Amino acid sequence: MHIDAWIESVPPTAVYALVALIIGLESLGIPLPGEIALVTASLMAVKGVVSPTGVAVCAILGAIIGDSIGYSIGRKGGKPLFEKLGRKFPKHFGPSHLATAERSFQKWGMWAVFFGRFIALLRIFAGPLAGALKMPYWKFLVANVLGGVVWAGGTTLLVYKVGKSIEPWLARFSWAGLAAAVLVGGLSAWVMKRRAARTHAKIEAEEAAAAAAAAKAPVAE
Repeated sequence: MHIDAWIESVPPTAVYALVALIIGLESLGIPLPGEIALVTASLMAVKGVVSPTGVAVCAILGAIIGDSIGYSIGRKGGKPLFEKLGRKFPKHFGPSHLATAERSFQKWGMWAVFFGRFIALLRIFAGPLAGALKMPYWKFLVANVLGGVVWAGGTTLLVYKVGKSIEPWLARFSWAGLAAAVLVGGLSAWVMKRRAARTHAKIEAEEAAAAAAAAKAPVAE
């Protein structure tokens, strides 16, 4: 059963808990489709099954708490944690993915946590990597809270408002919202994968050049 069908099959009161749990686990560092879960719940709010405010609040709390737990795990485990995860889950935590995420943190600092909330693969890395890189917690918390509110609250509001405006057609075309979420999530994942591949190739080229230079260097007598 797909995640969207699973959410739609549970009692309305359980939808809030599921949304918070899925988004929280994704933010913690476990690759789950948080975006699809959020859009599905938001579409259910359009139909009146659940409250849009309840969905937004639970999604925001899941995002903030999950990222904070991920930060703590990353701070305790450090980079060896990512090396271990990279061996077990190379598709999600490989060296190229980690290198791309680190470059994002070097470029944006604390705002990599904020912007990472909107990018599928970086969303998984943001909390643990911020902890592993010893980012001051207050900086992480500010970006984490802002990112959680804007991403989770904004997505819920956008889907709900658009859904209400096209409600007469939503019964037959509700799949369009999910298709859009899958497309956005897939596109961001593809962009991150391409960047990770380029970064990995660049690292390998730099290492090869360094090894060649060391081999050519004269040996001190």
